[in-house]
Amino acid sequence: MTPTTAGEPDLEFDHGTFDAAEFSRQTMKDWQSLAAVIDHTLLKPDATREQVESLCDEAIRYRFACAMVNPVWVPTAVGVLNGTGIPVGVVIGFPLGASLVSTLRQEAAALVRLGARELDMVIPIGQLKSGNNQAVTHAIHTASTVVHHHGALLKVILETSLLTVEEKLRGAEIAIAAGADFLKTSTGFALSGATAADVALLRGVAGGRCGVKASGGIRKLSDAKAMLEAGANRIGASASVAIVRELGAE
Repeated sequence: MTPTTAGEPDLEFDHGTFDAAEFSRQTMKDWQSLAAVIDHTLLKPDATREQVESLCDEAIRYRFACAMVNPVWVPTAVGVLNGTGIPVGVVIGFPLGASLVSTLRQEAAALVRLGARELDMVIPIGQLKSGNNQAVTHAIHTASTVVHHHGALLKVILETSLLTVEEKLRGAEIAIAAGADFLKTSTGFALSGATAADVALLRGVAGGRCGVKASGGIRKLSDAKAMLEAGANRIGASASVAIVRELGAE
């Protein structure tokens, strides 16, 4: 699947290449272009219905790439966003990447049936670090099969702060081969979040084969700009409104 979303700058991946500088330039030209590549996110365990509804209202107002919520809030988000053109995003196997594959399959299937259109799963971190590439492949491929059957996107979270460089490279290659539409840096719940160096590393592996999503600790416009320049074409942030306001949104 092509890792783009309606409303993103009109740039195509070209036979394994991705022009990060040009993508960043076009995305940073105005707040609307930037908003179109931001996943507006609320994953706090104590998030309330009112906060989820507010998140969705902001996603509509600013035309963010999606509204990203925890599984329990998908029906609420779908209800608010229905007919707006803003997709609902949801996390699975989150935040530890330690779910049974059968659980991932059931979770993914239930959520796409409820209306989620973008699913962000955590890679089986312990299996990756144990060298069990087959188990990692199986988990991602199982989720991607379900997600793609329903025409949705799968983003695979590597949790880069917990991995060595070798593990990041190996995990990225496995994820792409198993059907990831995006490689994603972080959950936001680990030791640290996205870094420009990790984004550049993931883009180096991905080329134009899939997207790269930077998430975790992106709170300012300068943070988002650094991630785009490093090779991200999607940003995950809870400070989305503040970020686009720095670029002129009201």
